[in-house]
Amino acid sequence: MQTHPTIPHCLPNDISPEQFLAEYWQKKPLLIKQGLPQLAAMFEPDDILGLALEEEVTARLITQTKTTNPANQSHPYQWQVKKSPLAKTDFEPLINSDNELWTVLVQNLEQWSPELGQLWQAFDFIPSWQRDDIMVSYAPQGGSVGKHYDDYDVFLAQGYGQRRWQLGKYCNETTEFVPDQPIRIFDDMGEIIFDEVLQAGDVLYVPPKLSHFGVSEDNCLTFSFGFRRPNLMQVLDGLADMATSESSLFIPMLLEQTPQPTGQLSQASISAIKRQLIAMLNSPLGEQLITQTVSEVVSKRQYDILIPEDMLATDEVLEALADGACIQADYNSRLLYVENSTQDCENNISIYANGQLLTDLNPSEIHALKRLADGESLYQQDLANIDPDSIMEWLENSWVWLDSDMFDEYED
Repeated sequence: MQTHPTIPHCLPNDISPEQFLAEYWQKKPLLIKQGLPQLAAMFEPDDILGLALEEEVTARLITQTKTTNPANQSHPYQWQVKKSPLAKTDFEPLINSDNELWTVLVQNLEQWSPELGQLWQAFDFIPSWQRDDIMVSYAPQGGSVGKHYDDYDVFLAQGYGQRRWQLGKYCNETTEFVPDQPIRIFDDMGEIIFDEVLQAGDVLYVPPKLSHFGVSEDNCLTFSFGFRRPNLMQVLDGLADMATSESSLFIPMLLEQTPQPTGQLSQASISAIKRQLIAMLNSPLGEQLITQTVSEVVSKRQYDILIPEDMLATDEVLEALADGACIQADYNSRLLYVENSTQDCENNISIYANGQLLTDLNPSEIHALKRLADGESLYQQDLANIDPDSIMEWLENSWVWLDSDMFDEYED
């Protein structure tokens, strides 16, 4: 039986996933020479510039113009941002300009390239629900998005050309940004702790809040594999929405009362309400609400799903599977599962896809979707107990995709 090819972990040979997560993850940067050699020359600049012009693509054009304003000599550039839709006329004035540098950013690139999406396998030592998207940055020589930091983890992978990266100090909420600019940039990176040019295939891991600055050495493409977690506001907001379906939470609380001034809301009353709230959150009901809330929040997509204009018919899908094709989780979607003993469901497993709890699944479907969420590829024999209508529903909702080309590509 043919199995799905696996892409080696994007780590140096002498660093295990366990060591990386213990010593580097969210702690310190790491250069991974030739961490993703598969990415080298997968795309060329014209591919990305052409894609940026597509109507349904999420793209930005960032320009930096030299300024002669004496009041702004501490920062010699004025930045501008134009969001998609972009047109060829946006680029024409920039080509061969001596006064302007520019960069094009395209988000959610795995939506347009399943081949690129498969490179997420190189990071499967990090839970897939933390994946954000793959962004690509194109810039001609000198192009940059300024000195900045991110609130999430990112692996900066060079795909074409060369880019020089500098890393500096860790930032926080007190970091001052350059005023009157449309993007968050600053001038002071502190002591430079890393200064190196990345070649195609090289990868640089940058933890959250570490200042970094990348400048294109030539026509180059840099791919950002981002990982992020929800913030507490997202969880609280989702929990409030989830709780509206629980009727018991609408019953007024009972509070002990002691004599006090008529108009006073006492700290004792506030503490009593807080204790009841915490007790509910720590109860089986609270555990169920929090589990479902977090599962829906982290499985939501940041970008709308692109629905293909032409879908394969059921008999075409079954024929492809009979010929050796496989079903994989769509890297453009968010498929995950939760093992929860308090949840009343088959096998104590709940399946979530793109922000929704999937209901009415039979045990065979739950088992298959769990395997897909874990990154496995399912072949005809693995799907023998799955109704073809269910497989078509998964495909139509973009939870999974049919990979029928990989056999020629990876044939021994």
